[in-house]
Amino acid sequence: MKVIVLGTAAGGGFPQWNCACPTCADPALPARTQDGLAISADGDNWYLVNASPDIRAQILATPELRAGPGVRETPIRGVLLTDAELDHTLGLLLLREADALEVYAPPAVLTAVGRFRDITDRYHAWSWSPVPDKLDGIAVSTLAVSNKRPRYADEPVPGPWVVAYRFEHDGKALVYAPCLADLPDGFEQFAAGATYVVLDGTFYSAGEMPGQTVMGHLPVRTTIDRLDGRLVFTHLNNTNPLVDPDSPERAELAARGHVVPDDGTRWEFS
Repeated sequence: MKVIVLGTAAGGGFPQWNCACPTCADPALPARTQDGLAISADGDNWYLVNASPDIRAQILATPELRAGPGVRETPIRGVLLTDAELDHTLGLLLLREADALEVYAPPAVLTAVGRFRDITDRYHAWSWSPVPDKLDGIAVSTLAVSNKRPRYADEPVPGPWVVAYRFEHDGKALVYAPCLADLPDGFEQFAAGATYVVLDGTFYSAGEMPGQTVMGHLPVRTTIDRLDGRLVFTHLNNTNPLVDPDSPERAELAARGHVVPDDGTRWEFS
């Protein structure tokens, strides 16, 4: 199983276009695109996990995802969505040229992104389905982690609205949970034995940003005190000191064995 970290920032990316905070204004800090993964069992057929508004740039920056060898061939077979938030779904509209694409998501999320389907169906008829148990030999399981609906979704549809994924292949596993309001019952068991547990790193600490408690993101400080093992953090907000590789918070995280990957990080499970 091969995994590419396409992006690691929260909604808006880093730096944010409409922000002049100290971190966004610092040209020395590395830019980050909005979070997402690409995953493959064989290195030839790839599935995106979330499709951010940065997806075009992410694909072009990733040789494994570039078109070819045929003029209109692409190795991207489908997209799995963790939720219906715009920073994880707007990229679907940027993929509208794809002749065929499989979009998988929890039922509530499929209902919300029906708005996008109304648009993409005018270009190509993709398939839109609940999350399967397997994708090209990769076992897929989900865990409900939140019922937080995006602001644009007003459908009275029961959740879950946000899920974590566990991908397994040849005895190796990766867990991806970029949005966590809290650690739900059973999360430790869901993540047990995974080589990488990729978690919500939106905020480093409580009170980092006004109103963050209603945004549905568990602070990194809380997570590392409640979970054992080596953790990986993504979906970093511009307020998070972890965006600075030289920050004391980044050093403390590294000292405890945890990781903040860069965009383009690659993992191979063998």
